[in-house]
Amino acid sequence: MKKFMCEDFLLQSTSAKKLYHHYAENMPIYDYHCHLSPREIAENKKYNNISELWLGGDHYKWRAMRSNGVEEKFITGNASNKEKFGKWAETIENSLGNPLYHWTHLELKRYFGIDDLLNTKTADMIFDKCNSLLEQDDFSSRGLIKRSNVKVIGTTDDPLDDLGYHKALASDTTFTVKVVPAFRPDKAINIESPGFIDWHSKLESLIGQKITSYPAFTKALQSRIAYFHENSCRISDHALEPPVYEPANQKELEQIFTSRLKGETLSSKQVKQFKTALMVFLGREYSRLGWVMQLHIGTLRNNNSRMYKQLGPDTGFDAIGDSLYIENLTRLLDKLDSRDELPKTILYNINPRDNEAIGTLIGCFQGNGIPGKIQFGSAWWFNDQYDGMVRHLKALSSLGLLSRFVGMLTDSRSFLSFTRHEYFRRILCDLIGQWVETGQAPDDEKMLGKMVRNICFENARNYFGINVE
Repeated sequence: MKKFMCEDFLLQSTSAKKLYHHYAENMPIYDYHCHLSPREIAENKKYNNISELWLGGDHYKWRAMRSNGVEEKFITGNASNKEKFGKWAETIENSLGNPLYHWTHLELKRYFGIDDLLNTKTADMIFDKCNSLLEQDDFSSRGLIKRSNVKVIGTTDDPLDDLGYHKALASDTTFTVKVVPAFRPDKAINIESPGFIDWHSKLESLIGQKITSYPAFTKALQSRIAYFHENSCRISDHALEPPVYEPANQKELEQIFTSRLKGETLSSKQVKQFKTALMVFLGREYSRLGWVMQLHIGTLRNNNSRMYKQLGPDTGFDAIGDSLYIENLTRLLDKLDSRDELPKTILYNINPRDNEAIGTLIGCFQGNGIPGKIQFGSAWWFNDQYDGMVRHLKALSSLGLLSRFVGMLTDSRSFLSFTRHEYFRRILCDLIGQWVETGQAPDDEKMLGKMVRNICFENARNYFGINVE
């Protein structure tokens, strides 16, 4: 019987162990998509306690705590940090089988040197030990990044952001990790949202002129894209919930835009027309500049209206959607490709039901001499666990080229989440090792080792076009 979380954790064969320990284990991290705060990195924030670092803003943990019967005051409420940590310890004790159990103990082991299991008996000891270590300089935000061997961090940024913290980081010669912005224009695209008018007004203030027409709106967005590009942005990100495709002419688009500015309610068709046109416009801009376009597809958000009113979005009340969108997504990609204006694109689906559909769709738009131009993005959100990763890797390898995959990302708000790259790398090496052991892949360590290293880091470095030492 293997010891829990030993050095060969998740590695079930000799081949898997060789691939991980000889090739994957010490590769640097290219974390091209996350939700870390550039301010906390720029200011090199130090954390007062493990609860602040570990539990603040982590809706993965909040969902589990609610499922364990923890009252909201111990999750997002005014209970003390020690009380919240105690409730998290009670929860993790009951979370065996959930990826949080693995992630929690990986983070305790890698960052704090703690091999003890977190539970109600060890909670106080672990709380105190972590807090003592957090007083040290190498447990600041930058310290944790450096200790994780991270080379690139891609944050997620609204077009209105002045990117001041990114500028500060770019000019700071004491910190060599590249922290680059990603352009996330969801608030510009979601014209039906109650917040659209306010966002539009802020855009007007930012560019210093009124935006009363659809062409003026796209021109303003173009200016923000140029500003982001000047500040090292090479990646965009979109939440499509779900993708739509409804063509419109310029007269229709102008009417839709001006009607919305007057406060009028748009029809479902008009909303789809606006979103389609704007996505096509943005895709063309990304292609012109050589950016990568990320499309996150299919989340059903803010399902608990009572808790949404109380806590707002991104607090643990989202789910997997089940809409049918492949045809619309295909038409959107084809519209861009028809004029050879489809940028490098990463497709993330949240419903694993769609793995094979996405796996085949990416093959329809490859080309232009770019290896893996259209990517099947890593197992995302609710699929970011052992079974989800294996399903994703098998679908990609069966229907595309696993060797061209740009690999893992954290998609997290926590500076301790870089261990998810280790988790992924162990699963990747175990899968390839299984192929070797069963005769499905040649026992060629050099060839397979190169493939593993490429997926862990090199493919991303080549794909995103961001200079990395």
